[in-house]
Amino acid sequence: MHKKTIFHIDVNSAFLSWEAAYRILHLGASLDLRTIPSAVGGDISKRHGIILAKSIPAKKYKIQTGEPVTDALRKCPELTLVPPNYELYEKNSKAFLEILQKYSDQVEQYSIDEAFMDMTGTQTLFGPPVVAAAAIKDEIARTLGFTVNVGISDKKLLAKMASDFQKPDRVHTLYSEDVPQKMWPLPVRDLFFVGHASEKKLHSIGIRTIGDLANTDINILRSLLKKHGEVIWNFANGRDVSIVEPQPPDLKGYGNSTTIPFDVTDAPTAKLVLLSLAETIGKRLRKDHARIDTVSVSIRFYDLQSVSHQRVLAAPTNITKEIHAAAVKLFDELWNGVPIRHLGIHTARVSKEGAIRQLSFFDQTDYEKLEKLDRAIDQIREKFGSDSILRASFLNQYQIDHMSGGISREKRTVDYRTIQLDEPGSAGGKEGQAKRLRQLRF
Repeated sequence: MHKKTIFHIDVNSAFLSWEAAYRILHLGASLDLRTIPSAVGGDISKRHGIILAKSIPAKKYKIQTGEPVTDALRKCPELTLVPPNYELYEKNSKAFLEILQKYSDQVEQYSIDEAFMDMTGTQTLFGPPVVAAAAIKDEIARTLGFTVNVGISDKKLLAKMASDFQKPDRVHTLYSEDVPQKMWPLPVRDLFFVGHASEKKLHSIGIRTIGDLANTDINILRSLLKKHGEVIWNFANGRDVSIVEPQPPDLKGYGNSTTIPFDVTDAPTAKLVLLSLAETIGKRLRKDHARIDTVSVSIRFYDLQSVSHQRVLAAPTNITKEIHAAAVKLFDELWNGVPIRHLGIHTARVSKEGAIRQLSFFDQTDYEKLEKLDRAIDQIREKFGSDSILRASFLNQYQIDHMSGGISREKRTVDYRTIQLDEPGSAGGKEGQAKRLRQLRF
C-alpha cells in the first residue's frame, strides 16, 4: 500500500508575481517588479487603499499585506505601487490549476493562488515525491513565468506548513515523523489557524513556539481558547484527518458587500447600493441552482462602527427583487441616519432548486415570471457583458456600479497605456506602448 502523499502548491507573492510576469512576457518590460521594493495596492481615493501583495525586497521594510497604502509609503517612500488586476489573476490561476491537473486528478483549489494535490501512488508515473514536485514547480516557471513553493507531506496541514518554509521557488518536505525537528522550533504564530489575537493569549502563558504549544496540557488550552485551543493543539502535534477534495462543498451562504466611494447620507442612495448587491447575489444563486431563505444586512458607518440584522423569508428564493425587498426592510429597521461607508447583504440556509414555495391566498405575485425574467437578464449579461442591460434606476448613477460587491470594477482590469513599465514608481505613459497593447493576446 502506498504511503499517503499530499502536495500543497503556493504561488510566491501571487498578485505581484502575476503582474510582473505579464509585464515581462506580454508587454515587453525589462523591469521585474519582483526584484525591487514593490506592491499591489488599492486606490486610496476609492477607499481600497491597502496592500494586497508585496515583493520580497519590500519585506525588508516590514511592509505587511493588508496594511494601508499610506503606511507602506511612509515605511518605503520609493515603493513602486501597481494597481490590482483581478482579470489577470483569474487567468493565471486557471492556467496554474491546469498544469496541476496534468499530474493528478485529485486537485483541490484552496484559494486563487493555492491548491492541494493528492499524489498518492503516482511514483511510477512521475518519480519520487520530491522529483515530481520539482517537475511541477519548474513547468509552472517555464511556461507561465512565475514561481511556486511546493510542500510535501502525508497530511494536508503539514504540506501547507512545509510550503511556507524558505521562499521562493523551493520544494520542502514535512512528514509526521519530522514534526518535532522541523515544526516545533518555529514561532507559534507560524502555525496554521494561529492569528494575532491567539498569539497574544498564548504568549501570555509563556507559549512562544509551536513545540511549546504541542507540549502544553490540552485542558489549559481549552480554558484559554475554548474549542480553538483544542484545534491548534492538534495541529501543533501534526494531527489532521482532512482529505483532498476536488469538488468544493456546497456553499452555506451567499453574500456581497461594498465600500462606497463617498459617505451615503440618504436612504434612496443606500437602497440603490443594496439593489446592486442583490443583483450580484441573485445571479450567483441562479447560476448555482440554489435558493436561500435568510437575508441579513450589515452597515458600517463613517466612524467604522457596525450594525447588522437578519430576517427569515416566507419561502426560499433566488429572485433579485425579493432579496432586495428583504434587504430594504432590514435597512429601514437598522439605519439611524449616521453617514454610511460600507453596506453588505449576506444570505443563509441554502437549498437546491426544487424546494416548493408555499403560496398565500393574499399574495398575487407571479414568482415564476420574476425568476424567468431574472434568468433572461442573466443570459443577456453572460453573452454581451454585465453592462449590456441594467435597471433604469441606475441610469446617470455614475458613482454606483449597478452590479457591485466582491471584486470592484476598477480592480478587474488595468489600462497599461497609462503606465510606464520600466521606471520604478512611475505611472506615466510610454511611447509606442499603445500600439503594442493592441497586438497583445493573453
